[in-house]
Amino acid sequence: MAELIVSQHSDVDALVAAATERFVDIVAAAQAERGSACVALTGGGAGIAMLQRLRDHSDAIDWANVDIYWGDDRFLPADDPERNEKQAREALLNFVPVDPNRVHPMAPSDGEFGDDIEAATAAYAEILRAAAGDDGVPEFDVHLLGMGPEAHINSLFPHTAAVREESAYVVAVTDSPKPPPTRITLTLPAVRRAKQVWLLVSGAGKAEATAACLNGASSDDWPAAGATGSVATVWFVDDAAASALP
Repeated sequence: MAELIVSQHSDVDALVAAATERFVDIVAAAQAERGSACVALTGGGAGIAMLQRLRDHSDAIDWANVDIYWGDDRFLPADDPERNEKQAREALLNFVPVDPNRVHPMAPSDGEFGDDIEAATAAYAEILRAAAGDDGVPEFDVHLLGMGPEAHINSLFPHTAAVREESAYVVAVTDSPKPPPTRITLTLPAVRRAKQVWLLVSGAGKAEATAACLNGASSDDWPAAGATGSVATVWFVDDAAASALP
């Protein structure tokens, strides 16, 4: 049975430090076992702060043998500062020796598919399928997630078709309640393929959502409640985000 871990810390800096240390351990262990690792990145303040902190631990990871994907991204031009890919490159990927052929961003709106978000989504589904074969999506060693105050993860918002998706691993979102409206996102079935799913959650504004998710809420009401790993689900929370827990 998968393990549920609540890793509570005094503040967001301590949370990020703990997640960074654990990330290094998990990736290094995967590489020791099979020579490579596979991760899905996220955006958000804590997620990007973790990527920045990983620069100081770059020698512990063989970055050329890490396959890197994203849980979601805004369907915006490649140089838009809101793009998760752009933020990840500026925080970490531009500073470590990744193999460009093993970095798999979602297409921007000024990329090869232009503004055709359905074509861009289908292309990402094919990238996942090419890596995973019949499984359809890689078995990520770690899928990093941030969480919004309404418990959205990736671009899966409450009471939407995307969060209710049960078969497709990647879908287009054209009516996101949080701007910008157009996004590409992995779904809950894709998230659940990960061995470890980590949620990096800070701030009192997310306390209600944290408590709901950890108390068995519906993923339709609180999407993060449906984000579980096959081996472990780890909630990295600060004291403020944990303030509504028993």
